[in-house]
Amino acid sequence: MLPYSTVGEAEAALGRGLTGAELVWLRYSAGIPDYLLFCHNILFLFVIFTLVPLPLVLAELRWPSLVARYKIQPKVRHPPASFLRCYVDVVKIFFFVVGPLQLVSYPSVKLVGIRTGLPLPSLWEMVAQLAVYFLIEDYGNYWIHRWLHGKWGYEKIHKIHHEYTAPIGFAAPYAHWAEVLILGIPSFVGPALVPGHMITFLVMDRSSTGGGNRHSQRV
Repeated sequence: MLPYSTVGEAEAALGRGLTGAELVWLRYSAGIPDYLLFCHNILFLFVIFTLVPLPLVLAELRWPSLVARYKIQPKVRHPPASFLRCYVDVVKIFFFVVGPLQLVSYPSVKLVGIRTGLPLPSLWEMVAQLAVYFLIEDYGNYWIHRWLHGKWGYEKIHKIHHEYTAPIGFAAPYAHWAEVLILGIPSFVGPALVPGHMITFLVMDRSSTGGGNRHSQRV
């Protein structure tokens, strides 16, 4: 929670006027505990899990011949029930794994020094931190993914992610619960090494939705 609740108090603390973005953030977050600000993450993830794949799903169901020319496997067509089953399974993982993990991980976020107050980071600060986060996440996920394609990792965990051999949007985060947890580790390493503002952390988490399961599935 911010240590001040009015624009005058915030400007006095910073020794300058607030930017437009800082004014919006102050008005929104001044009375909200840090834990609840962090929990916005759960809502954002659910909305993205649900809405981002929808345009492609609707296009494939409504205009399959138009979409087919852009597909790796143009002859593969998923029935509506297949999309629904994939989405339901992803939502189950979200509510029973991702959501609870978010709820209990807040102490770690505070421990590494991710802040919620003012001043807000500059655009260039956010870009630099996000670049570090994505590099660490992609590097870590690359090696974890290689391990998951080994005999034990694939048979016990990773094969679930490849049940949908033709790519569909909902299948990006479709995976074994253990894979979701494991691939979430590199996503936290970057912010732990280069802690920033909660807003930067939320942007990073939105961009890496699916715990790193962003590779395309192929037969």
